[in-house]
Amino acid sequence: MKLAILGSGQIVMDFLTMAKDLPDTELVSLFGIEAERAKMEDLASKYGIGKVYTDYAEVLNDPECDTIYVGLPNHLHYTFTKQALLSGKNVICEKPFTLKSAELVELKELAESKKLILVEAITTRYLSNYLAIKEQIPQLGDLKIIECNYSQYSSRYDAFKNGEVLPAFNPKAGGGALMDINIYNIHFVVGLLGKPTSVNYLANIERGIDTSGILLLEYPSCKVVCIGAKDSAAPVRSVIQGDKGSVVLNGPANVCNSFDVNMNGQASQAMDKKVHPHRMYEEFCEFARMIDGKDFAKAKEMLEQSKVVMEIAEEALAGAGIVLG
Repeated sequence: MKLAILGSGQIVMDFLTMAKDLPDTELVSLFGIEAERAKMEDLASKYGIGKVYTDYAEVLNDPECDTIYVGLPNHLHYTFTKQALLSGKNVICEKPFTLKSAELVELKELAESKKLILVEAITTRYLSNYLAIKEQIPQLGDLKIIECNYSQYSSRYDAFKNGEVLPAFNPKAGGGALMDINIYNIHFVVGLLGKPTSVNYLANIERGIDTSGILLLEYPSCKVVCIGAKDSAAPVRSVIQGDKGSVVLNGPANVCNSFDVNMNGQASQAMDKKVHPHRMYEEFCEFARMIDGKDFAKAKEMLEQSKVVMEIAEEALAGAGIVLG
């Protein structure tokens, strides 16, 4: 996989610290705005990236690149992904995929028509510990309750309270607690149970954006609570409860550090199956495998789950009266 990286923000800088460990990925170029050129050139030098661009057309016209990694702010995902697909490039797009489910459907159909791989960068689905948790589900019996809490006080919230609106809390930039961190909880649940029968979002809203909220998802025999907060903090964990036992995930759903299996009447069993200390390693190994091997079936499977998640997020925000973009 020959990768062009869009952006130089927090998620891209996090990715770059791990990229050297990826066996099948070559970093071809880094793209951003002119004001960020000096920063990008420093990153390119530090991480062995061959080229720095501030003109997106030059990125898309580069024959050395076969895949675009969209690490830009949420509201730019759709436009930059569409341009990449139209230019014949595979795309890895950061979460949340788009701001509207119809945009994702359009991108999905475009990728299929051009025989390109399109996937969402969402660490949860690819982590070995998450896959191991899925294997534990049958022994828990009939699932009854799932509770996911990802509450992390944001340093940007202080600025927000003082009147400075950064992208994380800007409706026009696709910000808010649900799209930023609760989206991981939604992926965690949808990967286990699929599409819910009902969606209800109880949001704490300030100046048109959700700073925290409780998402209620109903399934025929299981009730789900997904809590995401950027205006307050709490112990971060997820709990899956069945009539024969439970699983407790220690830490956030996008990291899946370790988990405990608690069967009724038995001692708790601690488990940790992770293969690399960095949460993004496994997803990018799988992206390279899919792209280099043209595994369209796997990409389609991943896209279908992303589509369900986007539909849930869209319904939740609409029900809470939150308008993004």
